[in-house]
Amino acid sequence: MAIVTRLSKACTVNPLKMSQTIGAALAFLGLDRCMPLLHGAQGCTAFGLVLFVRHFREAIPLQTTAMSEVTTIMGGMDNVEQAILNIYNRAHPAVIGICSTGLAETQGEDVEGFLRIIRARHPELAAVALVFVSTPDYEGAFQDGWSQAVTRMVEELAEPAGHRQPQRINILPGSHLTPGDIEELRETAEAFGFDAQVIPDLSGSLDGHVPEDFCPTTHGGASLSAIRGCGTATFTLAVGEQMRAPAEALKRKTGVPYHLFPRLTGLAAADDLIELLSERSGRPVPAKYRRQRSQLVDAMLDGHFAFAGKQVAIAAEPDLLAAVAPWFAEMGAKIAAAVTTTESPVLAALPTDEVLIGDLADLESRAGRCDLLVTHAHGRQMAARLGRPLLRMGLPLFDRLGGAHRTIIGYRGTRDLVFEAGNMLSAQTEEQHASRGDEHRKLQEAVSFSDAAGSGGQCL
Repeated sequence: MAIVTRLSKACTVNPLKMSQTIGAALAFLGLDRCMPLLHGAQGCTAFGLVLFVRHFREAIPLQTTAMSEVTTIMGGMDNVEQAILNIYNRAHPAVIGICSTGLAETQGEDVEGFLRIIRARHPELAAVALVFVSTPDYEGAFQDGWSQAVTRMVEELAEPAGHRQPQRINILPGSHLTPGDIEELRETAEAFGFDAQVIPDLSGSLDGHVPEDFCPTTHGGASLSAIRGCGTATFTLAVGEQMRAPAEALKRKTGVPYHLFPRLTGLAAADDLIELLSERSGRPVPAKYRRQRSQLVDAMLDGHFAFAGKQVAIAAEPDLLAAVAPWFAEMGAKIAAAVTTTESPVLAALPTDEVLIGDLADLESRAGRCDLLVTHAHGRQMAARLGRPLLRMGLPLFDRLGGAHRTIIGYRGTRDLVFEAGNMLSAQTEEQHASRGDEHRKLQEAVSFSDAAGSGGQCL
């Protein structure tokens, strides 16, 4: 059992956390024909836009209500109304996802009241889904915003159904899953004959494909009809503790039961997923997954020498931390330092003595003797200062290609993670041995020189 410690510092030195607002915006980017709208100042949207563009290397549709000094004092309803009308007239979206910011929340904006007035004034908006989520950026963290946005999607858009489709299931992925992870999860479900509806679906909208025509909104992702029809599913598969609230909301709204997986990285976790899908579908496990499992076991046998006894320092959102920290422990490594962004029930069960709610500076101060650092791309300077390898994981990854397609779940994803992390640890070990060899040679040279100097009169 880990002790969860929240550090109280005057300032964040090297930020790890990203805001709820950005997490909610990313969730809306997983819907088809959607335009996320941030209710706040232009800078709030600009920072999020830069973050997503650098990470995904794609055009990101993101709009702002552009509150000014005057509207911050007098109220921003006119800004919200004008922004919605501009988006409707120019982009023709199916969904507009409205996320509040700290500015609007501090001012006390009643956005839901605004939306009722706007709908009454503009009947032409009847076909557009307007989903508002309260995401003050002075509370919570990235995964909290994602969770709240998906909860609001379900509450606003899901419809109860009088019948079930036996082969249809809902998948609610956490924000820590990449588009590649989501695609792997969907393909695994489909291999058992299921029609999997993913909400939200970044693998459809931000998987790096090139559209045939320009689209001002998101192109691909979960459709409005799919969300409205999720009440016909036979069950819901949720991934990550952050998705418990959306799964509960969907169950209340439609009666669809759910099964929550805390993680899908690791042999036992992948086994649990395959076992559930086989049991629910009534089908045997396909041969390809039996072979993938065998490959993972072989990779673990080959790689455990690289992991055994190594010390790892990890900084990540709670659900990503809960996915990879137990896996490292299963491979024989020790979690010497763990830092996260916000409270979560999963933290106390992590295989380490203490989990800090802090920043990357807190990780750096505790990771000096670690063999491997694990965090997003903002940890690269820390890794350079400590002279340790950095396994980039999470968001953002702006200094490497292919982050959106990286997969760390299931048999195949875990196998690839064994190779990636194992190679880093092996290289670090080789460098340490080489460094010790150089030091030994220098010592021998120094001793030889000293001996020669001791009898130097004869040498001269």
